[in-house]
Order: sequence, then C-alpha cells, then structure tokens
Amino acid sequence: MSADLPNDIVLIAELPGHEDRAWHVAWNPTKPILASCSSDKTVRLYGYADKFTFLTSIPTGHTKTVRAIAWAPSGNTLATASFDSNVGIWEREDGDEWECVSLLEGHETECKSVGYSSTGTLLASCSRDKSVWVWEVQPDADFECLGVIMEHSQDVKCVAWHPTEEILASGSYDDTIKLYVDDPEDDWFCCTTLTGHKSTVWALAWSPEGQYLASGSDDKTVRVWKRTGKVEFKQVLVLEGHERPVYSVSWGKGKGVGVGAGRLASAGSDGIIRVWELVEKSDDGLLEHRMIAKLEYAHDVYDLNAIVWCPRAGFEDMLATAGDDGVCKVWRITPR
Repeated sequence: MSADLPNDIVLIAELPGHEDRAWHVAWNPTKPILASCSSDKTVRLYGYADKFTFLTSIPTGHTKTVRAIAWAPSGNTLATASFDSNVGIWEREDGDEWECVSLLEGHETECKSVGYSSTGTLLASCSRDKSVWVWEVQPDADFECLGVIMEHSQDVKCVAWHPTEEILASGSYDDTIKLYVDDPEDDWFCCTTLTGHKSTVWALAWSPEGQYLASGSDDKTVRVWKRTGKVEFKQVLVLEGHERPVYSVSWGKGKGVGVGAGRLASAGSDGIIRVWELVEKSDDGLLEHRMIAKLEYAHDVYDLNAIVWCPRAGFEDMLATAGDDGVCKVWRITPR
C-alpha cells in the first residue's frame, strides 16, 4: 500500500483453480457472476453475494488458449475468443450446464479479443491475422459477418465498443488505435486512426458515458483520448508510472462528479495495480487526474493480464484481476 494515497486496495476474494495462466475476467452485467478464462482452455464461473463461490467450469472444447471472454448485455450469453482462431458462443442450459450454441470461424490465426456492442446486436472479434470482424447477432444463435476490416498492419490485440453508440475501437501491435463505423450504403470502415503510443497497444477502455477512450501500451503508459466530434479524438492525457508494459485498463464509474468523471484502473507486467480518479472540470473542460490507490505485487511476482471494474450497481468499488499465476483475485477500493 502507498501511505500517501487516500484509498487502499483490499483483497476480498482469491479464486484459484485454473491449471495455467489466467488471461481475462468478465463480470456478468445483470447477474452476480464473474467469469475467467485461461490457457488451460476452460472458463470458470463464480457467484457472489456475501462471498465468492465457485459455480462451474466450462470445458470449452477450444484446442488452444482461451484468451478473452465477453458477456452479452443481457447476461445470458458468453463469448470466448481462442488462439485456435475461433469464437465460441455459450448459453446456459438446464442446471449449471453451458452449451456452445455457435462457433464463429473465419479468422486465420489466434483470436485475441471479443466484445458485444451495447445493444447486444453486434459482436466484434480481432486476431493476429491483422483483421477485425464485425458480426450481426441474429435469432437462434445465428451470426452473420457484416465486415472483415483489414486496416491494421500488424496483430490486432483488442477491440472495445463505445458504451452507447455503434463505434468500435481496436488496438494493435502496429502501435495505433483505429475506430470504425458502419456506412449504411457500404461496409464497416475505419474512420479515425489515433497515433501517439510508441509501442503495442494492448488494451482499450471507454469512459462510462463514452466521451473518453483510454489505452494501455507496451510503452508503459496509459493514454486518454477525448472525443471532440462525431469521429474526431485528441490525446488529452498521458499517465505514467508503470515500470513495464500495461496489459489492461478498465474505466469504472467510481464516485466522481461531472462530465467524464470516473475511476481508471490499470495493470500489467510489473504486477502493480494503479487507480486514478479523473474529472473533467466544468469551467474550462480540462481533465483533472490524481492517483487514488496503488498496490504492488498484486499477484506476487506474476504479471497481471487483466483488470476489470464490476459494472453492477452497488459494486462500483469492486474490481477483478487475472494473472500468470492462474489465479483471479477480487479487490475493493476502500477509503482510509
């Protein structure tokens, strides 16, 4: 703990069980469920109320690492992105059994990230094959590919949908962030490219109201981009301090006030959790920031691969991490 900061990061649950590194965690948006995925090719589900309890393990059938997971906004469907190049779509059947209701094929190599749009009608996936795919979610677990976007020159590491609009962002090994929108008369296309990072962009996170986009990079920085027009963005903040690559960023609502208020959490190869409070001042529109919490050795000596705020009302001060130790941990930000 850092004595000069106003908050502590307190461990409230440690969730072991994966047999290999844990890559990602995803909070169900409507139910008290936390999902995690791993190089062991499984997804583990935990319930929480008074305490966290193991619910079930999904043997996904993926032949390689499950790199990322994403819940649909309804909370009834879970998507898995795997290094076997496929995306699995999962729904709960009777009891605790989860069934793969659709397998999305098309990527030529490792699938790195997956995400649902805010309406749940679109799904995005990205891959080491340099492509971003946009899928339309149809009835009866059917999916139609609406676009294969080949704008990045290298491996695409992450995708993130705007929280209220059909704007998709992606980050890449080519050090850039690209944003895409749908052309009603054509296909999905790249409308903006954001440059500034000096190395791979590993992670993206929109602010809760969508006015800002945060990015984490191999260059050890977290950058914040402000939306200045329909598809125009400018870099407004560089957060430094991480000693090694930043693998994950997450933007929660926190307790701030004003436009753009919220808490931004970051984690990565240095094993440190950092939490900033960000507020846009109403008088001049500038973004104020201060670090409010920091924790070293969050997973002992292991890398942190993911950090994610809980989106459910009443749990805004809770976040989860996944590490190379195969463990997921749940933390709470508490005032001193």
